[in-house]
Amino acid sequence: MRNWADYADLLKPAADLLARTHSPDSEAMQAQLWRQFAMNLSQGYFLLFQSTPDHPEFAPFENSVFLAQPNPDAVYYYAPIDGSGTYRVTGERGNAPVAGFALGNKIIGMDPLPGKGLGNYDFDDLEIDSNGRFEVIFSSERPAAYQGNWLKLPEEADFILVRQFSYDWGNERDVRLAIERLDAPPIRPALTPAQVDAKLAHLFGGYARNLSQISIGAVVRCAEQGFVNRFNLTSFQELGNGKDWPQAYWETVFDIAEDEALIIESELPEQRPYWNIQVIDGLWNQVDYVYRQSSLNGLQAKVDADGKFRAVLAHRDPGVANWLDTGGNLYGMLIGRWYRCSGHPTPSVTRVKFADLDRHLPEGVARIDSDERAEALRRRRIGSQLRRKW
Repeated sequence: MRNWADYADLLKPAADLLARTHSPDSEAMQAQLWRQFAMNLSQGYFLLFQSTPDHPEFAPFENSVFLAQPNPDAVYYYAPIDGSGTYRVTGERGNAPVAGFALGNKIIGMDPLPGKGLGNYDFDDLEIDSNGRFEVIFSSERPAAYQGNWLKLPEEADFILVRQFSYDWGNERDVRLAIERLDAPPIRPALTPAQVDAKLAHLFGGYARNLSQISIGAVVRCAEQGFVNRFNLTSFQELGNGKDWPQAYWETVFDIAEDEALIIESELPEQRPYWNIQVIDGLWNQVDYVYRQSSLNGLQAKVDADGKFRAVLAHRDPGVANWLDTGGNLYGMLIGRWYRCSGHPTPSVTRVKFADLDRHLPEGVARIDSDERAEALRRRRIGSQLRRKW
């Protein structure tokens, strides 16, 4: 084992990432980045120390605490696996509109570059009993004489990720899951000093920096491609989504002054089982979504009488129902999702003075008063906290 100071020293070079941000001379940006490093250390501990491929357990991956661009409607769980092993997942489906498994190699942050997706499986394609319960085996080959749910495990897979997207926060039943390896001893041995040393070295010298490097890079890439206050339709395959992931994303960097706002306008696909939009900051962190309306999904959003979705990104409440709160960020990103939708429209963006919003919005745009906003925010913070995140 090394001295504790040696592990802390491994984190110091990560400070040079500040120079890659949009405002490296800003004390606020420095504070956000240092906070992100602390977040990464906390998240990395769960991923590296909670369980092993021989004795896995689903760990919290992204949620309202681990904010490196989670979908605000989603709760994610991660379990490390060995592609040569045999695993059984036991659980209850719940009733969130989207729930499924993703297999992959090197979850984001484990390496300096994102890993790759190796397959996505919707829970609704499994045989589920009348009580909503199921079991599924993951292995390289279907076990002899086994007739139940089985999913092929690629040899290079080293994790199973669970995604579930909620529309009606706190009122839907969340997924409940357990995982076990069937071809490993049942008792989990304690980590050896050598194993602890290796994991600490990876946590401080790898994961904490890697996750911030990838996050900052995602913002820089979008800006360098010219998508500033202009949406780009993308798949995020370069960030580890498998080719079979049935979701299109729309992203833009936003850059607005204190007295400006963005109007987002979009047609809506005729079939749209799930869609949303979210606000993230210049480090790719989701803006607080428990106490701020920094995201909207297909249930929360108000659709105008002409069938279009219109929202206003602004630093203060514009009195429009579909307000997207910047959280005080002048520079950041908007990301939206079309999941299994019949079309993938690209929304328009109009940059205006906040004082001139009414001149640019149609007369029938959905509006809200202060009492209605207070109630909407109350439902939001209660619903978010009622979800299982840990």
